[in-house]
Amino acid sequence: MVFFTFGNLDFVLPGMQTTPFEEHENEQEVTTQEPAKVILFNDEIHTFEEVIAQLMKAIKCTQARAEALTWEVHHNGKAVVFAGEMFRCMEVSHILEEIGLMTQIEV
Repeated sequence: MVFFTFGNLDFVLPGMQTTPFEEHENEQEVTTQEPAKVILFNDEIHTFEEVIAQLMKAIKCTQARAEALTWEVHHNGKAVVFAGEMFRCMEVSHILEEIGLMTQIEV
C-alpha cells in the first residue's frame, strides 16, 4: 500500500509497492557515462611538434591525425580533440595539460 500527500489531500493506493530511490548512486553513474568532449585551445607558447606529440600520447592517434588536429587548433583558435565518456575526457585533458596546454571539457 502506498500513502502520499498532494497539497492538502492524502491518498492511499492499495496494492502498490514502493522501493527506495537511490538518487546518489544513479547520479554519479549518469555523470561519468554522459558523452563529453575535450577542447584544446591555441597558444603562442608550444611548438607544433610539442602539441602533435602530446596529442598522440593523450588520444593515442596517428601522427597524421595529431597534425590535422593541431592545424585545426592553430587556424580556428580551438578544436574538439576527443569525445567520449567523462572519465576518459578527464584523462585526455590531464595528459594535454602536463606540458601546459590549455583545455576545457564540455558536456
